[in-house]
Amino acid sequence: MAPTPWPLLIATLMAPDGLSPALLAATREAVQATGGECVAEVALDPPFAHDVVVRGVPAPLLRAALETMADAMNDGAGGMDVVVQPAASRQVKQLLVADMDSTMIGQECIDELADFAGKKAQIAAITERAMQGELDFAAALDARVAALAGLAESAIATCLAERIHLMPGAATLIATMRAHGARTVLVSGGFTHFTGPVAAQLGFHRQVANLLHIDNGRLAGTVGRPIVDAAVKRAVLLAEMQALGLSAEATLAVGDGANDIAMLQTAGLGIAYRAKPKASAAADAAIRHCDLRALLWSQGIAGERWVVPEQPAALALGDTRR
Repeated sequence: MAPTPWPLLIATLMAPDGLSPALLAATREAVQATGGECVAEVALDPPFAHDVVVRGVPAPLLRAALETMADAMNDGAGGMDVVVQPAASRQVKQLLVADMDSTMIGQECIDELADFAGKKAQIAAITERAMQGELDFAAALDARVAALAGLAESAIATCLAERIHLMPGAATLIATMRAHGARTVLVSGGFTHFTGPVAAQLGFHRQVANLLHIDNGRLAGTVGRPIVDAAVKRAVLLAEMQALGLSAEATLAVGDGANDIAMLQTAGLGIAYRAKPKASAAADAAIRHCDLRALLWSQGIAGERWVVPEQPAALALGDTRR
């Protein structure tokens, strides 16, 4: 028999409410329907995470088949996520580059800040279109920042304290990655006034974002250059990878918007987290149901190896340097 041209794959199945026997059985049937073969199974973190080793099928086809099956099987419970990757590159990553807004935190900072200026609906509509990839990111950012000109700088601290909350699983993800020797970088098209406190709270090694200009205690309506856009996010990933002497397979990126696509496609494993359709389609995998701890299961890190930090205190202004 001629050898298959497709690499051996690992499909990691994850469900916040646990994987039922019916879901696992349906997974085996879905694999067979693609022409693939289940050659092994590992109860990674029962009942929440399960690895299925598959041969004889390309990764995009297997991902599509398993996601379609999971959607069809969803009975209103927590749902199932799947990450498909070559078995040869499944490893604990040594570099994590993460987006912030709607990824490490549950909000879009500029939208929440705009609420203090009475312009949230106007700004949020532009943000949504930018994240969907419908607008030039830099132009959209300039327009939104300009609309906030004159807002008191003190609104930033109030916004941080009252509006910005860490995404579930974020603290465990970063603490565990660090405990396993990984470098962690927060890179955002948002602002250092927010990435600084978030990075400090979660323990990121580095943060990269845009600088909001302040004039006499009020937002000037302009932002520093160069703007952190898709190209800059990818460049940060590549520079960190080169500095550490890593191959792409040792890197992981996570984000949710169109401006994350370049870095998601450059990393060895690019995961779209509760993302816009374009980002989900471009990434290696899309997490729609589980929290950020799914990224640990995706690397083969079971719960017994996680580091769960104490409950973080409220976010507060700190070092905002890029």
